Amino acid sequence: MQHSKIAKRPFLKYKFLNSLFLGLSMGSIFTIYAVLSPSVFSIGGIALAVGLLAIAKIYTKILNIEAFFKISMFVEIVMLCCVIYFLASGYDYTTALFVYVGYQIIFMFGGYLVRAETVFFSRATLLSMIDVAKQKGYLAGLAISYGFYELLKFFEISQNQTQVYYLHFGLFGLQILIIYYLYKAF
Repeated sequence: MQHSKIAKRPFLKYKFLNSLFLGLSMGSIFTIYAVLSPSVFSIGGIALAVGLLAIAKIYTKILNIEAFFKISMFVEIVMLCCVIYFLASGYDYTTALFVYVGYQIIFMFGGYLVRAETVFFSRATLLSMIDVAKQKGYLAGLAISYGFYELLKFFEISQNQTQVYYLHFGLFGLQILIIYYLYKAF
């Protein structure tokens, strides 16, 4: 599939939903990562820095719409795999490590994706619209997750791990929607 341009409205919906996911999942990460030792985060940080460096060195090859689409889709599929794995496996060290590695892979491409947005949406108005959509999504995600956790407490579901597990069913559906709008944007 050859991509020559990006459809603005579906892309803005994608960015909103992507940030909504981030806001919803923000608190859950700390619960999932609780079993990991601090040295894992050190190793992960080193791997992330090396990955960021490697990706920055190939910008001339990947700073095009086709690569932008493929890398964006790859990142979203990695996230979908993390959610599915978590739902299928529950809480343990392997799951925490799998999710952590998945997030590190996503973060590796984060700088590239922001740079590519700046290149492909070079007008300040469009960049502003993208950033506003991202911030609205993030804030909505944080607010919804707060409300969700409080609702679960109302129903006497107060264990952090159980709350986070239930949240991931919604994250699964949201991630499918994110992939749909990403596809529509290209």
